[in-house]
Amino acid sequence: QVQLVESGGGLVQAGGSLRLSCAASGRTFSSYAMGWFRQAPGKEREFVGALAWNGVTTYYAESVKGRFTISRDNAKNTVYLQMNSLKPEDTAVYYCAAASASLGLKLVRTYDYWGQGTQVTVSS
Repeated sequence: QVQLVESGGGLVQAGGSLRLSCAASGRTFSSYAMGWFRQAPGKEREFVGALAWNGVTTYYAESVKGRFTISRDNAKNTVYLQMNSLKPEDTAVYYCAAASASLGLKLVRTYDYWGQGTQVTVSS
């Protein structure tokens, strides 16, 4: 069992930055791939980025590539999402998730555990 708790969301102006954190419980955190998804009102949950269990292989949605960076600190059981050059269209609830699988990391159904989400609002 893995429990995930996101933090770091808030209100920021367009062009600004935020860093989201996702703290995980459980001793096997390092064996999970970690993903970030987001969901805007009235829209489906969408993939933002993912980081393989090895901490090296990353995947990003085209809409955030070059602006967002995922990293993990296995010693702290934490994964981060650094978000730069934020745009109003980045406004959403952001969720972190953990997957025991190593493939299909862009898909919601791949993930075994989810956090409760943190709101990110980007004003124009």
